[in-house]
Amino acid sequence: MKITAITPYPVRIGVRNQLLVKVETDEGIYGWGESGLSYRELAVAGAIKHYANFLIGRDPMQSGALWQEMYRSQYFEGGRVLTAAQAALDIAFHDIRGKALGVPVHQLLGGQHRKTVPAFGTTSAAPGPEMVEQALILRDAGWNCVRLLAEGQENPEMFEPRESIGKTAEWAMKVREAIGHEVVLGVEYHHRLSVGEAANFAQKVPAGTLDFLEEPIRDEAPGAYEALRRMTDIPFALGEEFSSKWQFLPYLERDIVQYARLDICNVGGFTEAMKVAGLAEAHYIDLMPHNPLGPVCTAASVHLGAAVPNFAWLECRASPVEQLGFESAELCPKKVELDGAAYVVPMEPGLGVEVDEEFLKRAEFEYIDPPMLRRRDGSITNW
Repeated sequence: MKITAITPYPVRIGVRNQLLVKVETDEGIYGWGESGLSYRELAVAGAIKHYANFLIGRDPMQSGALWQEMYRSQYFEGGRVLTAAQAALDIAFHDIRGKALGVPVHQLLGGQHRKTVPAFGTTSAAPGPEMVEQALILRDAGWNCVRLLAEGQENPEMFEPRESIGKTAEWAMKVREAIGHEVVLGVEYHHRLSVGEAANFAQKVPAGTLDFLEEPIRDEAPGAYEALRRMTDIPFALGEEFSSKWQFLPYLERDIVQYARLDICNVGGFTEAMKVAGLAEAHYIDLMPHNPLGPVCTAASVHLGAAVPNFAWLECRASPVEQLGFESAELCPKKVELDGAAYVVPMEPGLGVEVDEEFLKRAEFEYIDPPMLRRRDGSITNW
């Protein structure tokens, strides 16, 4: 079998763009992949075109070797743009392999550990009475893991950490009181705080209120997270921005992360994700994958979740209280479906999704930048 064509499709779906990739072969079997580097889709599409230059004519069944060639055959190896491109291609190669062999992708990864993959839901309301109501809706609908968004994340122009942490802590306590202790509860801070601010937030929340704190600070300096780890006992959910096993390694070896927020569409696809899962398992860390994209990413994440023993919850952005439009039925007339608060593991060959390529050909890319946030004094701050 030989690759005959590789086509990236950066298009607007829902509230932002997605980048899907189709890989075709001379046997008529094709596969779909997705890149996770949101807001920089054209950069990834360019990298995919560079890779296509030497992948055309190669055997997609050799996905592991192709991954090594894509990663190592350049001087400036790695980085989020390149690994996001590799991820989309690697997922498509696995889709092809599964279809060619007549088995679902999770069979290629070692077999099925679970029939369903549990998901967590996110409240879309800012801290306040509606946030409590949404958390109750999720709990009553069977969701046993709920994530809250910190105060200020709904503002596309300004973020003041000190104004956020007190209100977020106050309403996180009210949510916990309302939903009880049977539901896992976490707060997402989207790396917007400093070490001191994150520590102050954690200190304002009584012990036992939160089961995880997600991405409180930026990830470039593991030592900063080590310092924060000493200041709070709330488990950390980290890693959605990590692009390789090497980036995960210090966080795992130094016991900084408690839930690995691996993103299969950023970290290099199935080939690299399974290695990260193995490293995490060796440190008794469960995966809690990042999944803010489309149906191809969801399907790939579900297959990964089915094939590893150390798994907690998969992010879902299409819950009873949140609909971002990513899981488009127009894009994917057949996709992995939720059964209550868990995804049903597909048993069809490959990923088990169908993509409407004609829809992608009609759809258009739209330049969308993430919020460029400032503080009240006019200075730039993290999104």
